[in-house]
Amino acid sequence: MSISDEYDEEVPILIIGGGPSGLLLAYMLDQLGIRSLIAERYATRLAAPKAHALSPRSLELCRQFGLDVNEIRKVGTCRSDAFWVNFITSLAGEHVGKLPYERMDPEVLDDTPTMIHNIPQPNFEQLIANKLANSSNVEIRKNHTFVGVEQFSEFVITTIEDRSTKKTYRVKSKHMVACDGAKSAVRSHLGVETEGEDSYETMMTIHFNADLRPIVKENVGMLHWVMDPLVSGFIIGYDLSGNQVLICNFDSKKYPVESWNEQHCRKVVDAAIGTKAKYDVLSFRPWILSRKVANTYRVGRVFLAGDAAHSFPPTGGLGLNSGLGDVHNLAYKLSFVHKGFAGSGLLDSYTLDRRQVALVNSQQSVKNGKKIFNLLKTLGTTDPDVEVARQNLHANIKDAKVMIDIQEGIEGQREHFDNLGLHIGYVYGDEKIPDNASIYQPVCIAGARLPHAWIQIPSTAATQTHLPAIDSSYVDELTPELIAQKQFSTLDLCRFDSFTVLVGENHADKIRTIVGEALDQIPSDISLPVGIVVQGVDFVLEQGYEKRWSELTKLNEGQAVLVRPDQHILTVFGPEVESGDVVEALKRHLMW
Repeated sequence: MSISDEYDEEVPILIIGGGPSGLLLAYMLDQLGIRSLIAERYATRLAAPKAHALSPRSLELCRQFGLDVNEIRKVGTCRSDAFWVNFITSLAGEHVGKLPYERMDPEVLDDTPTMIHNIPQPNFEQLIANKLANSSNVEIRKNHTFVGVEQFSEFVITTIEDRSTKKTYRVKSKHMVACDGAKSAVRSHLGVETEGEDSYETMMTIHFNADLRPIVKENVGMLHWVMDPLVSGFIIGYDLSGNQVLICNFDSKKYPVESWNEQHCRKVVDAAIGTKAKYDVLSFRPWILSRKVANTYRVGRVFLAGDAAHSFPPTGGLGLNSGLGDVHNLAYKLSFVHKGFAGSGLLDSYTLDRRQVALVNSQQSVKNGKKIFNLLKTLGTTDPDVEVARQNLHANIKDAKVMIDIQEGIEGQREHFDNLGLHIGYVYGDEKIPDNASIYQPVCIAGARLPHAWIQIPSTAATQTHLPAIDSSYVDELTPELIAQKQFSTLDLCRFDSFTVLVGENHADKIRTIVGEALDQIPSDISLPVGIVVQGVDFVLEQGYEKRWSELTKLNEGQAVLVRPDQHILTVFGPEVESGDVVEALKRHLMW
């Protein structure tokens, strides 16, 4: 018997790590009909809220796979509480300035059907875990940790330890995906190097419960940047009535990590609140502010996703969302390879697609962090003597000339708190670094996400969406008529398990013939799923969206848009398209 025959069980895909990326990947594979096993190192999920913002793109991809965004919005921070970023001396002290938090204005719904929503990471993970609870395709094993992996030509064998019994077992799988966090044991085992800075700041996260509403009063917000020099950080208001996290930057020489205890945490939290308040310190943990991006996301049959592939500062809220985008990109590719629709070379495009997104997002996060701490320097809060720094702060905010610089510094943080361009504007294959993270300009080109427009789906349409209508009533400014208009998006036309061809009504018969001829030319053992959706028949653009979307796609001028299962455009065909062009586009992507 060879070593490759020695294993205890077999599963198509093994996932190491049960955080948001691992759980979402298992959920997506389940919807695609692929079995998976999750080995999660920890026995219970960490209680600290950690990440909190689900970007518009994350909500779009959740919706595509049947996770109801209306249900997600019922959990977490309501829009009215999350709308602002406040700059304050303390919660009970001086209110120095404020900025909008991300794009939660009604106009953003012209660019995405699902504006950003704030939900504690454990709640989001639990929501997905609940969906998986009755799945016969997914098994989750808690308190099981990765030991090692051996790769063979057609499969891998992973050794896992059951931490409760200290016994190991071996799992054979066609592929393995590591979602085991920033300190990924899998990445280390594979010897994958990373690009980036090891560290440049030491941070402390303090999880506490307090009813802050009587203190903040009308100054509600998602983030509260506290300028007091003992704090030098921000409070995330997951729930202003009870659930808060304070993330502070501290001098590790003056306050060594080992010296931190509940008493010191209370001193810092007291300074942040600025008045007497009752609360419990639920947990505190130090960490290093750093930027790392793996040099490759694939080693043979093993893939890195989420924090295992990239980790960067929380300034911008891009980490969690980058990880969810990773598994969305990877899920259909794994499915197509497992089902025989594609060659294994398709999986090489995972690194090509997603690594550039992480590089851009990580650099933006570092940029945001540097700008916000430069603002603190403007305030004079960096003096090593806390009392001197505090006096400088209060003197500066009373000085009209200094306040001009301070207000300019706050205004300069807008890009930090508006990343719409990064969230929905990335184009696979484009290595350009955006000049401004906030600017989003929809394009209809290869690699871009299909532009959003609001649509109606006629009852007579041959292609009916399986998705529930979006409830946009959480946006108070919308009239009942506008709420009724914003229920379905062009993104809803793209199924997660097939390619989609979008075409205008006058050219539909021609495209159907060409696509049919193209499918006849692919290998007979491949039943590639391709759907054709006709504007004017299968969907109608809502009033006010016809002009921009039609100018982008030019469907009525004879163009056809071929969209990948992940809602990104594979290619745009002109009026002179022939079946060979379709075959070539699919062949290049699927690596037949």
